[in-house]
Amino acid sequence: MPQTLGSKWAKAWKILSFRWKFGAGLVILASILISFPYFFNAIEARNGFVFEDIVLRWIPARNVSVAVFFLIWSSCLLLIIRIYRDPMMLLVTLWAYDVVTLVRMASIGLISLNPPAGLIPLSDPITNQFYGQHYITHDLFFSGHTTTVFLIFLCLKKKTDRIYTLFASLTLAVLLLVQHVHYTIDVLAAPFFTYAVYRLTLIFTKSENALIFAAGQPV
Repeated sequence: MPQTLGSKWAKAWKILSFRWKFGAGLVILASILISFPYFFNAIEARNGFVFEDIVLRWIPARNVSVAVFFLIWSSCLLLIIRIYRDPMMLLVTLWAYDVVTLVRMASIGLISLNPPAGLIPLSDPITNQFYGQHYITHDLFFSGHTTTVFLIFLCLKKKTDRIYTLFASLTLAVLLLVQHVHYTIDVLAAPFFTYAVYRLTLIFTKSENALIFAAGQPV
């Protein structure tokens, strides 16, 4: 007999480690969001170096912001629809996002880059509320947009969801280059960092997944 939404969450919430990992993940996420304006304002004030990107040299810059944010927010909406019914998917997504964001912030802090030539700034009223400025252009290595959608692809389980979000992440990577928002290395590196963090998160949440699975088995 299929489990109801309430029963799934009730079984997950009975597991002590699930509760504290979920709570700790939310605290870390809140801390990250609070720190975003200060962090990005600081890195925006730096003067870094510019790559000679042979790929961007051959791509005329075009404003494709509408397509970029359609892919991002449609993928996020799909994830929201799925995770509220799946406690483990939510826990994995939460921790993977926390860790990969911290890794990305460390990478940006260590590698100071100026934006590519011909950059057309992306404008999104939702993310700008967290970034603290209208246009952030120095958050380059590695691409946060590509990371986010690729992480959603990894965390989703339904085949059609994964096909769409994989398509979205690949298309998004290309569009970011078309708008000259990132260097080629920024979008190529993002899936590797994201996948590594995702695999570590699966190990970190392995015991909770096993306990929830066992709780759902008939006696």
